[in-house]
Amino acid sequence: MTLSFAVTWDYRCPFARIVHSHVVEGLLDGADWDVTFVPFSLGQVHVEEGDAPIWERPQDDTGLLALQAAVVVRDTVPDLFPAVHRSLFEARHAEGAQLRDESVLRTVLGAHEIDVDSVFVEVASGRPLETIRIEHTAAATDLDVWGVPTFMAEGRAAFVRLMDLPVDGADARRNVEQVVDMLTGWSSLNEFKHTSLDR
Repeated sequence: MTLSFAVTWDYRCPFARIVHSHVVEGLLDGADWDVTFVPFSLGQVHVEEGDAPIWERPQDDTGLLALQAAVVVRDTVPDLFPAVHRSLFEARHAEGAQLRDESVLRTVLGAHEIDVDSVFVEVASGRPLETIRIEHTAAATDLDVWGVPTFMAEGRAAFVRLMDLPVDGADARRNVEQVVDMLTGWSSLNEFKHTSLDR
């Protein structure tokens, strides 16, 4: 039976990188998952009360350009999105690239044979930014989501930190499915956090 869930992301978060590496590796390994990738702006989360929303001043945020480009790929060439998504995380966290730099994004997207010019024409239209605003706001309003990576399924949401990148597809599938099973099948669990990482 297909496992359906959603998961939030912002490319700046190292824990989002780990979780999304599991999700992408599982999908590429053939997992029977229906995944909704939900853009979530950490810049908006940190807007001070009384300040203008980040959507009204996207140039002030270091993460929104990459989110917008990724949303265009997600919505126009979904088959290519998982690999592009993983490459954007790796560019940021393994290579130290600055994803606010359009030239960096162009290089990553171009490596996947994406029509890069059309992506940035769409970004310039403002539509991807509006999509991010809508999806971010829905997650925050409907499920009290406040960060990344958050898994969402069956009307529930849980912020999740995995500590290690997946070993292989089987490891990725096992970890993701365990997270979703805990989220949907264990309603009495609210918080489970190790007191130490070395025990």
